[in-house]
Amino acid sequence: MSLEHLSALIAARSIEELWALHTQKMADFGFDRLIYGFTRFRAANSFGDRDDVIVLSNHSPDYVRAFVDKGLYMNAPMVRWASRNEGTSSWRIIAERMARGELPPEELEVLQFNRSMGVVAGYTISFSEISVRAKGAIGLAARPGLDQDDVDRIWAEHGDVIQLMNDVMHLKVHNLPYAAQRPPLTPRQREVLEWVGDGKTTLDIATILGVTQATVEKHLRLAREALDVDTTAQAVLKAWFQNQIFRAESP
Repeated sequence: MSLEHLSALIAARSIEELWALHTQKMADFGFDRLIYGFTRFRAANSFGDRDDVIVLSNHSPDYVRAFVDKGLYMNAPMVRWASRNEGTSSWRIIAERMARGELPPEELEVLQFNRSMGVVAGYTISFSEISVRAKGAIGLAARPGLDQDDVDRIWAEHGDVIQLMNDVMHLKVHNLPYAAQRPPLTPRQREVLEWVGDGKTTLDIATILGVTQATVEKHLRLAREALDVDTTAQAVLKAWFQNQIFRAESP
């Protein structure tokens, strides 16, 4: 195991830095295309608002546009598996389900798309979460030329290390600021939300910052709009979830 790599993951100061380190290391094991998703706003039958889901991938832009932007992921067999399970699974279960005639047409469509893009073998990790609203998972696609037998042998030899590296990456995402698909909060918007989180009124905040209450209200309104929420309390909660407030420093 590379303690140096784990230390680098832990020390990463931005999601971009973290993802670059992780994709490079996974490629060393034969997994050259990854797609990771994480939400804190899962509902009963969905992963929540697409704009609130963080998605990281080094697949080709064409793949990401179809799989993510056009919503193919909603019918992907391993995404469905990840939404209902925790742990690790070989993609061999797809072939086994297909042999039993268990794949519905919409899943077969995604399977055909994946094959057309050279995504044919791999593993999926569905991370354990404390909150029932949260869900994180990653799909590790093997490089061209490797079949599922090859991948299963790789996992038998290195699976524990690969799992640990992915767990560390996922936990690190929890501690880095992100704004999903929306623009991040401005420094002033973060500042006023932090004061609200500390229990200050708009009058208190105006006095502390040396501005008018109307200016404070303007920043709070813009923060609510940026976070796509209705109330300031929701804004504080979502900004905190996204590590946009109460953080030590900007990466």
